[in-house]
Amino acid sequence: MKAFFEDIFEFHHVVNQKMIHHLIENDNQLTEKIHLLISHSLNAQQIWNARILGGTPVEVFKISPLRDCITFDKENYKTTLQILEEEDLKRKIAYANSKGDQFGSTVQEILYHVGNHFTHHRGQLLAKLRSVGVEPIITDYIFYRR
Repeated sequence: MKAFFEDIFEFHHVVNQKMIHHLIENDNQLTEKIHLLISHSLNAQQIWNARILGGTPVEVFKISPLRDCITFDKENYKTTLQILEEEDLKRKIAYANSKGDQFGSTVQEILYHVGNHFTHHRGQLLAKLRSVGVEPIITDYIFYRR
């Protein structure tokens, strides 16, 4: 299972890097919502990583400058790989959501969620880019594997 997650997060990292560079190249056409979507996606990965490792999470809707997103994504990826190397995927993590409600999920469930979360918001990003006249990059996993 760890190999599966390593592959998925490598895919997300590679596509995130391409997407961020594409956004930087087209920054003059982007809306605040586009900036929010990429920032939120990266923030969420950091938040979940912090929950797993007991670190300090960032604000979920903090908007980061696009150039900072390049480094932020690299740090997130490195931390997720550390989690995959050191953590038991079946370990249950106790956490509170943004409303303060308490929950518990396994590391595996959390990582699966993070991967889906990226995919969900990347789809929104692609639609928003098209709406402002920017041709989006191809982000499908199968294209990445080819």
